[in-house]
Amino acid sequence: MPLLEGFQITDVAAEGNALGRLATADGGQMVVFVPYGAPGDVADVQMEKKKRTFATGRIVRLTEPSPLRVDPRCAHFGVCGGCRWQHLPYDFQLKCKQQQVEDALLRIAKVDLPPTSPIKGSPEQWGYRNKMEYTFSNRRWLTREQLESGQEFNDRDGAGFHISGAFDKVLDITECHLASPLSNRLRDWVKDYALRNSLSFYDLRANQGLLRTLMVRTASTGESMAVLVVGEDNPEATNALLDAVRAEFPELTSLQYVVNLKVNDTIGDQEVILHSGREFIYEEMEGLRFRVGPKSFYQTNSAGAYELYKVVRDFAALTGDELVYDLYTGTGTIANFVSRGARHVIGIEYVPEAIEDAKVNSADNGIDNTEFYAGDMKDVLTDDFIAEHGRPEVMIVDPPRAGMHADVVEVIKRALPERIVYVSCNPATQARDLAMLDALYSVERVQPVDMFPHTQHVENVCLLKRR
Repeated sequence: MPLLEGFQITDVAAEGNALGRLATADGGQMVVFVPYGAPGDVADVQMEKKKRTFATGRIVRLTEPSPLRVDPRCAHFGVCGGCRWQHLPYDFQLKCKQQQVEDALLRIAKVDLPPTSPIKGSPEQWGYRNKMEYTFSNRRWLTREQLESGQEFNDRDGAGFHISGAFDKVLDITECHLASPLSNRLRDWVKDYALRNSLSFYDLRANQGLLRTLMVRTASTGESMAVLVVGEDNPEATNALLDAVRAEFPELTSLQYVVNLKVNDTIGDQEVILHSGREFIYEEMEGLRFRVGPKSFYQTNSAGAYELYKVVRDFAALTGDELVYDLYTGTGTIANFVSRGARHVIGIEYVPEAIEDAKVNSADNGIDNTEFYAGDMKDVLTDDFIAEHGRPEVMIVDPPRAGMHADVVEVIKRALPERIVYVSCNPATQARDLAMLDALYSVERVQPVDMFPHTQHVENVCLLKRR
């Protein structure tokens, strides 16, 4: 593949890439996507893949750095892939995310839209993640520089993050700047303990080895949880390690473990065993306390979640008389957060454990005007369900990245709530769903909220009103 010398990078693109345009033989242009570039860069770019309409490449030499560039904080920048925008100033990141939302809504939804409100930035730009999951592997990733050094790397044990496109390779992390200090210390300590005591790191190809994953949660309340997942049923080694963790980190509110002998890493179907402390930790928001367990979903940016939920509450404009449906309610965080302003709130969620957490969260906070149902949204939210429980005045929807199932959209249209507050982590699928609702609903307000600094991800909230 050719080397593009003096290639000009002009824009920020999807998936955290930058892009430039290459003149083609027919007089047209081809877009070249370049990871870790910045608008204004002039670089030598090695093309790596070429399709009919676009190509991808990597920077091999930066000849004229963009004036936008800032020094990335992380030593793993350019390899990890988790924070692709560390080299861009945060105010510029926010502009890009605002544009991302506006482009998706205009290009895909093709509906009448109000002016987008200025994006709300995250209160914290570093150390904001309240949940981190680290993978232990006996095949740690070797960087291009390491491979080209000619040095032999016989010890390949490491703990960190999966490399994109290489399921069996893990980048060994020394410090993640999105994680809490406790999270970083705990990961490194467990790794060092394992090396000192000759504990095996997991082999993702052979599906064997003791140390598999470590999840660390750190709540805004100061409480913390660690969940160790092991790939072998070895009580002696596992308990010795957990005893040592407890002795070294007495501040842990909860220490738990899972024996996962399956091929995949998911623990949703696995028993979580309490080693010491509580089975859950508490998050807090405006005096409301939320239980968070090993399998609970909670927004990964606690301070950002509060900003997001305030937007939801503002858009819902509750007066105390409304029946509210909270679809994809998770552990009922939004449902409980808005319940004070509603007559009644009904939450629906796919994960049964999350619904149990939602019920407990209501009870713990003395909230008695909520009820929760578990099941696939398209199976639970039916015309019969609405006939039984009442037609809502307000619907709050916060679906996964795939957006709403078409059957769910149709039920919503027949239910005809006066207002819909649509929260999305994927503006593209949100735009698609807005188009399906356009015949009955107009988009009145659009508010992007950044929950994930230094990444390309953005949340967006739309207020829809019945025509």
